[in-house]
Order: sequence, then C-alpha cells, then structure tokens
Amino acid sequence: MAYEIKKLTPNLIVSNVEQSLAFYCDVLGFAKTATVPDQSPYVFAAVQSGPVEIFFNARDVAIEEYPSLGNMPIGGTLTLYMEVSTVEKIYEELKGRVKVTMPLEKKFYGVTEFAFEDPDGYVITFAEHTS
Repeated sequence: MAYEIKKLTPNLIVSNVEQSLAFYCDVLGFAKTATVPDQSPYVFAAVQSGPVEIFFNARDVAIEEYPSLGNMPIGGTLTLYMEVSTVEKIYEELKGRVKVTMPLEKKFYGVTEFAFEDPDGYVITFAEHTS
C-alpha cells in the first residue's frame, strides 16, 4: 500500500508545557501558535518556525489518553534534526543558553552541526549543508 504523508509534527510529552513554551519561543525563536486552555496552566501548546511545527502535551493528560506512556521516560527517546542556515552564528548565540551535547563540528557527510538538550532532555540538532 502506498500513500502520501503530507506533514510530520512531533508531539512531545513534557513535564511542564509553560517551561517548554518558554524554551522554544524565548531561546530558539519559535512562535506560539496555540494553547489549551487559552490561559496558563496549559495542558497543550503548539509552536512554529517556518514550516516546522512542534506540539507539547502535559504528561499527566497524555497518559490519560495513552496509558502506555506512563511507563516511558520523558525526553531522551527522541531527537529532532532541523536544517538551518547560518549554523555557526546560531551556535554562538545559543552555546551559553542551552546544554550543548555535541559541539559545533563539520562532519564528513557534508554538514556542519551541533546538538543540545531542551528542558526535558530531548536532543535537538541544528545542521547546515556546507559541502
């Protein structure tokens, strides 16, 4: 069976939606596009930067819908790989504000990249093709 997937939006289970919003908006420059409810404390939020959209779900609410999540740790089980431009400039801006897990490096496969953690331990890699 062949079918077309039109979009992929990571839906991250987080320990604190407000904390994730602050990190992705204030540190990484994403824009908040939705929250549930409209006022804090939130159980869900969405952010976007260009074509990239990410959802955040409060752990306790997500477990109600998907009970098997209760046995899984938050973060550390998913990495987000994002292509950017001016990766060296971004690295210089972020290195003192995030927990860098892989320093800026030019890789043999034609990209320059670095990785860091968000507040829940999800690893984010920013990469630029630099062949």
